[in-house]
Amino acid sequence: MGNVVREKSYGFALRMIKAYKYLSVSQREFVLSKQMLRSGTAIGALIREAEYAQSKADFVHKLSIALKEANETAYWISLLKDSEYMEETSAISLMNDCYELIKLLTSIIVTSKQSAK
Repeated sequence: MGNVVREKSYGFALRMIKAYKYLSVSQREFVLSKQMLRSGTAIGALIREAEYAQSKADFVHKLSIALKEANETAYWISLLKDSEYMEETSAISLMNDCYELIKLLTSIIVTSKQSAK
């Protein structure tokens, strides 16, 4: 696994923290933003966990969970945008980063599954 997905997921987690701070302080929104924060920061944590996976299957499993968390994060971002707690430009920027992580994770998972055969 390259450092690209590790660095991008870490940067995305930092963006999630900043978005949560903004939403909780400026918008007084706590429930949806907390869900976004939880799933958005879990992506990088699971990627880091996968670095020390016990087997190829464990590696794929941990990255698959990270992929699920990324998909969930996209849902919370969409919900925050559509409920007008988050500005569209901010949401689109976050969504683009989230989809980039989804693409990277999908690619790594597919490649890892193929090389395991």
